[in-house]
Amino acid sequence: MVSTRSTKRRSRSPVAKTVESRPTKVARKRKQASKRPVKSFKDVKAVLLDIEGTICPITFVKDTLFPYALKALPDVLASKWDDPTFVSYRDAFPEPAASSPEAFEAHVRDLTERDVKIAYLKNLQGYLWENGYQTHVYSTPVYPDVLSFLEMWSSPTTSGVGNDASKEISIYSSGSIFAQKLLFQHIKDPSSPDDPEAVLDKRDIIKAWFDTTNAGLKQEASSYAKIAAELGKDPKEILFLSDNVNEVRAAIHAGMKAAVVDRPGNAPLSDTERDEFEVLESFEQIEL
Repeated sequence: MVSTRSTKRRSRSPVAKTVESRPTKVARKRKQASKRPVKSFKDVKAVLLDIEGTICPITFVKDTLFPYALKALPDVLASKWDDPTFVSYRDAFPEPAASSPEAFEAHVRDLTERDVKIAYLKNLQGYLWENGYQTHVYSTPVYPDVLSFLEMWSSPTTSGVGNDASKEISIYSSGSIFAQKLLFQHIKDPSSPDDPEAVLDKRDIIKAWFDTTNAGLKQEASSYAKIAAELGKDPKEILFLSDNVNEVRAAIHAGMKAAVVDRPGNAPLSDTERDEFEVLESFEQIEL
């Protein structure tokens, strides 16, 4: 791991060859629960995390990051079209899109509107988002439970509860690794919510970073097998957490433990999916 599409006809941009779809994200009412049940995951040595809808709200990506990139793009194309720092991003696009700034922008807007998960778009988005982070236009809002549990999982405990060994934490997102690191470098400090410059750099908590270029598509079991091999772990020693049921299913098929994270605003889960998967509303429900 939402938008209103225009009904006007427009020229088609080049079609991306590799597309991963996500369930449509829609806000929904949530049932009040007096106490959330704890889910125990035994013998876990590593936690693999999705980002959007798992550790930060979908709305941050859809309503802040995507629009910022589209707003910044025309100036970048006008000033950096042939700049060596931009050429590698430009030339990664299909030839028709890279033929002119106008074609390039049209293709980017089309892919963004359709939320296409393809590497060359994700790399460009990271490039465009960097300035927004650095100038404090935005910082990453994470769910209230996230930071404390990342700290706890990555540090040995002395509580005597569960497995006291620290857990390796890794990220697997369709966003580029560069964008993932930006996100973790600029986490909004919850103790200073009104200060746009108050950010936390939590990159040191993350052991490894995976995207579709170094691991594969997120809905394919082979991608999770490859990640397990890269981490030097048996798949059953890894817990994968995501809002996307197809990703969770793929991880389970690869032998990982996995659960669906059901945050506010995520795609609604059917009764069948709730029966098929472990479902969590907060990391507070996880016992390792």
